[in-house]
Amino acid sequence: MGADLGRWEPMSVEEVAGLFGQVTTPWWIAGGYAIELYLGQPFRSHDDIDVLLLRRDQGVVHEVLRGWDIHAADPPGTLRPWPAGETLPESVHDIWCREHPDGPWRVQVMLDVAEGEEWVSRRDPRIRRPISTLGLRSADGTPFLLPEVQLFYKARGARPKDEADRAAVLPLLSPDARRWLDDALALTAPDHPWRAGLA
Repeated sequence: MGADLGRWEPMSVEEVAGLFGQVTTPWWIAGGYAIELYLGQPFRSHDDIDVLLLRRDQGVVHEVLRGWDIHAADPPGTLRPWPAGETLPESVHDIWCREHPDGPWRVQVMLDVAEGEEWVSRRDPRIRRPISTLGLRSADGTPFLLPEVQLFYKARGARPKDEADRAAVLPLLSPDARRWLDDALALTAPDHPWRAGLA
């Protein structure tokens, strides 16, 4: 999905945290901003901002963004309005949100799977971990996705910005984080070039 679907003026992390801060179900800043929150400093520009929610909590989007213009990527690569009360099909993973129909897109919400208290990767159900260990919190309390989990998602079809994120965060990953990422790639992409840097 690209520019033909409308322009982006992404919210700041602080603005997103202000909207989602009162949500009692799990949520995390994801994408490149998650890497920057782990590093504690910005290091590149961003075209959008991503929030990860569990699919079972998708209704939170309409609660938090009441009155916004909200669209589902259904089918992927296209957008359609997503009305409150509709449960999205499992084929839909991305939700684009803007304050009004003629405005810029402000935040993208991504949906992932959970079974009980366990997160399950939508890319491969063998990749899972306890929901309570899926993220960290920044100094001001903003939840963000663990860098090794974010890199797992970025590894498929890695773009230059994904390579930049990997290069920035890899030296700071703990041995356990490196091992988790390597194990996940071993299952899903055993010949991936990133594995060489995880040994």
